[in-house]
Amino acid sequence: MLTIDVPTRDELVRRAAQSVPALRSKAAWSEENRRLHEESIAVLAEAGVFRLRTPRRHGGYECDTRTLVEVAAELARADGSTAWTASVYWIPTWMACLFPDEVQDEVFATPDVRVCGTLSPTATAAPVDGGVVVNGRWGFVSGALHSHWQEIVAVRIEPGAEPVPIVALVPMSDLQIVDDWHTAGLRGTGSVTTVAQDVFVPAARVLPLGAVLSGQPASERSAASAIYRAPLLPVASASSVGTAIGLARAAREAFLERLPDRRITYTDYESQRVAPLTHLQVAEATMKIDEAEFHAHRLAATVDAKAAAGEPWTIEERARARADMGAACRLAKEAVDVLNNASGGSSIYSHVPIQRIERDVQALNLHALMHPDTNAELYGRVLCGLEPNTHYI
Repeated sequence: MLTIDVPTRDELVRRAAQSVPALRSKAAWSEENRRLHEESIAVLAEAGVFRLRTPRRHGGYECDTRTLVEVAAELARADGSTAWTASVYWIPTWMACLFPDEVQDEVFATPDVRVCGTLSPTATAAPVDGGVVVNGRWGFVSGALHSHWQEIVAVRIEPGAEPVPIVALVPMSDLQIVDDWHTAGLRGTGSVTTVAQDVFVPAARVLPLGAVLSGQPASERSAASAIYRAPLLPVASASSVGTAIGLARAAREAFLERLPDRRITYTDYESQRVAPLTHLQVAEATMKIDEAEFHAHRLAATVDAKAAAGEPWTIEERARARADMGAACRLAKEAVDVLNNASGGSSIYSHVPIQRIERDVQALNLHALMHPDTNAELYGRVLCGLEPNTHYI
């Protein structure tokens, strides 16, 4: 068991901010090559990003979700793909901490271990002596190319029994990778498809999906820590939302950097900076960023406060968590849209960052769990007294 000094939130955010220049310098390479650069992985490791949700007994920091929001926002100022991949790692890493202690000892034996994952039950699991045999495939597995383990979801099928969804941990060496990540946005995440063909998974590395969704650790040591006693979806929502905030901040930063030297073509404005329209656009975008930050911070505050108090979650609170995430994503995208539309024809060149930011924030808003409309509908449905029409709440 390791004993380390745990950095404060301010220190971790400072480290993330210091990594921005190095990560930004590799953003174009990552987009072109559809994966993070090895140097970016090293920079993230040096900043402690991969340890944020790792148990302290394994050299991690057990950070609260407000720290995740702030760190991801700093990383996204450099590159949306880098921030998104880091935030995706945080979620399956948290899920790994719900497994029995001997499984955690195996997973976290690797320093700065990276666990990718998915919540899609697109595989089957057949029971055998000592575990299950899994066959299937999973798409959109962000960070798979740099991962050591993958958290998978499959449906356990047994004659004479009801199908049961399960979560399992599988070494990446047991899986095949299909390089199919050819996309318009978040290209650098390397969110490829992974395939399992007759992969045996020991019983210790299998949990019921329901237990994971409810935040019920199969580990006594994890159950003693507040951050592992929360439902999965609010945790995942708070883990993900910082990337949207950071992309909006990055768009404003990029816009203001180009502003003094930009004219408005076919007008007598020598600088876009003095045009009243520009003032309205910058103010509108900034207010939307402020609103997005409100929802992100309220979401994180709710997750952290309820975990610390050990309080159960109501269905309405769970639905609001997803609604806060969706609202933050929508508002961040709206802010980027305003600034992108104000950036002129020269902004479509590939070396101008705002065009990549626009595509990345659009991709983020299309994610099944991030989609603003899906999350708002779910919240409204619950507020109207109906049962949620999803288990992912």
